[in-house]
Amino acid sequence: MTEIHGLCEPRFEAVREAFAASFAEGKELGARFAFSVEGEIVVDLWAGWADKKQTVPFDERTLTPVYSTTKAVAATMIARLVEQGRLRWDQPVAEVWPEFAAQGKGAVTVEQMISHQAGLPGFVEPIDPTLWYDPPVIAAMLAAKAPLWPVGSASGYHALTIGYLVGELFRRVDGRTLGTALREDISEPAGLDLWIGLPDSEHGRCAELKPPSALPQFGEATDPKRAAFLSPWAAPSGRGSADWRRIEIPSANGHTTAEALARFMGALATDGEVDGVHILSPASVVEAGRERIRGQDLVLPFEMSWGAGFMRNAPNFFYGPTATTIGHSGWGGSCAFADTDRRVAGAYVMNKQDVHLIGDPRSVRLIEAAYASL
Repeated sequence: MTEIHGLCEPRFEAVREAFAASFAEGKELGARFAFSVEGEIVVDLWAGWADKKQTVPFDERTLTPVYSTTKAVAATMIARLVEQGRLRWDQPVAEVWPEFAAQGKGAVTVEQMISHQAGLPGFVEPIDPTLWYDPPVIAAMLAAKAPLWPVGSASGYHALTIGYLVGELFRRVDGRTLGTALREDISEPAGLDLWIGLPDSEHGRCAELKPPSALPQFGEATDPKRAAFLSPWAAPSGRGSADWRRIEIPSANGHTTAEALARFMGALATDGEVDGVHILSPASVVEAGRERIRGQDLVLPFEMSWGAGFMRNAPNFFYGPTATTIGHSGWGGSCAFADTDRRVAGAYVMNKQDVHLIGDPRSVRLIEAAYASL
């Protein structure tokens, strides 16, 4: 039996049992799950191994790449600019980033872009995959592109590109990169082990990922799906390398612990603060989570409801029973969520990736057990 470590208040024993069951069933290598109630961590469990050879224990200091779960953090950083009056959700992106107006995109608003409506999920035509390691170049290429569908008519998940779009928007408003602002304004003051752009000094703590045995099922191949996922140039090679960890891709290369993510999301679920550090006011959280578009996504094989960069829980209910819960999931299984109605939040990270794009059964089981214990 795998030894389970960490905190679990007695009433949440069902969560510990669900966590242990995933290990017993061979579904995990290393993993961590944290759950907060009223901003306080009541569950923080970890177990397993940080490496594929099972020589390094997965412990409380292990950093895990969370891929697209990073988008929940990036969405919060943009919402902070709106809260500060430095940006508006209905503001055309081109007012801040004039080059973005090319190819008829002059009217695309901040909230349309961040809710995957701008028609820029990637590149249908081949590009050099090493360019993904140069965010300003990718941002300029995206600004020059024509949308793949009429803006505002549908969402099409911008799996990787949204990080370059949001990152450039943030930099033009704030002057700093998004990852730098996250570190200086939130992570360091609040003591959160949460990074977008990981310093070399922290690389030795990173979990080694075990890739899934198969690719996700996207259905019929279309140009948006090819651009986002189904082409050799849709993402950089070398993910997991020092170069990958070092750069900032606010859509894909966050490194964190479940505890840090749960505390961050716990602020969104409650009064907006972590240890006295302001993250986002409750009113701003509601506005950021408000539905911008709903319908069959042009890239993901799901009906999606998008807030301003957040996945909304309805209609799929991968993050518990509350329809208005917001969050995000990451390739392979990670997720983070905030429920402002019940004032709870949680995060799941792991290094054995599964094929599920959203709603990994391991996280669903943990979240259901946590809610049943309330």
